[in-house]
Amino acid sequence: MERIRPFGQLDDGTAVHAYRLGDGDGLCAQILDLGGILARLQLPVEGRRVDLVLGLADARAYFADPAYLGILVGRYGNRIGGAAFELDGRHHQLAANEGQHHLHGGLLGFGRRLWTVREHRPDALVLHYRSPDGEEGYPGNLEVTASYRLHPDRLDLRFEARTDAATPFNPTHHPYFNLAGDPAVPAAAQWLQVPAAGYLPVDAALIPTGEVAAVAGTPFDFHRAATLHANADPADPQLRAGGGYDHCLVLDPRHRYCAALYSPHSGVAMRIDCDAPALQLYGGHGLDTQHPGLGRGLCLEPQDYPDAPNRPAFPPAILRPGQAYRRDIGYRFAVPGRDRDWNAVAEALELP
Repeated sequence: MERIRPFGQLDDGTAVHAYRLGDGDGLCAQILDLGGILARLQLPVEGRRVDLVLGLADARAYFADPAYLGILVGRYGNRIGGAAFELDGRHHQLAANEGQHHLHGGLLGFGRRLWTVREHRPDALVLHYRSPDGEEGYPGNLEVTASYRLHPDRLDLRFEARTDAATPFNPTHHPYFNLAGDPAVPAAAQWLQVPAAGYLPVDAALIPTGEVAAVAGTPFDFHRAATLHANADPADPQLRAGGGYDHCLVLDPRHRYCAALYSPHSGVAMRIDCDAPALQLYGGHGLDTQHPGLGRGLCLEPQDYPDAPNRPAFPPAILRPGQAYRRDIGYRFAVPGRDRDWNAVAEALELP
């Protein structure tokens, strides 16, 4: 079985490779050294392999992708308002790549950089990237390791990092999930449960206002599993601001899991485990114009609060010299079967 294969070249001639994890009997993954991109994730179900994430054809397509499909996000996931912040009395101007604001690490971020492969085994891939002082406007030399580990029913991702100067740091992962494995099946038809106590309202530019609002009585309440179709209210001003769901949910710290997702079409369910304080929910509506024909997927991104460097009331997301950063994200899969009720899904995923 081919473990490493060419995945095309970038315009400057840089070769990109895809690294396979898994042996075909259980979960299988294909990860690129470009951006640490999760290009493919498949699970065997009823004699066929179901594609769980959306993917693109080759390296050039990923490098040009405005939707951040599958990338490792950094230095800072989500948005920093005005592409600037103050830290320890110094002003720092970041690359502005979404109007006047900074999104997902800037013009290239981590997702369009070539990572160094430190280790590759049938069940693991360890990637390393050195982000130099001043890259995208961030202070400090940052050493980052991203380790993928595959199990028969689970994919684990661990971020580790150190810096030689204080810097905002909020890495996350950006796969688009459609567990149906069929682009003709709407991603918004998946059932979603998120143990969120609140959410962060945003302005017209999708920058948090600074308020933490309760989810109760809003389209952002997924305590009870529901589809995005069922929960969405087209008249809701927050959904109108985002063109749909593109909001950060504040997680209940009593729960270890961030989200659970289920496709009644394929019978596949997923649980995301992480100790991050928040989860960005994006409905993938931008894909309709960015990648026509690809379909939609849901992004469920464990992270710190967006724009935290400019919001003293938000939990800080600053990494300082001498600190060892670590964040684990786990994607666990089960197959409770098609058209099951949520109790069966929760039992299969061992939800609390």
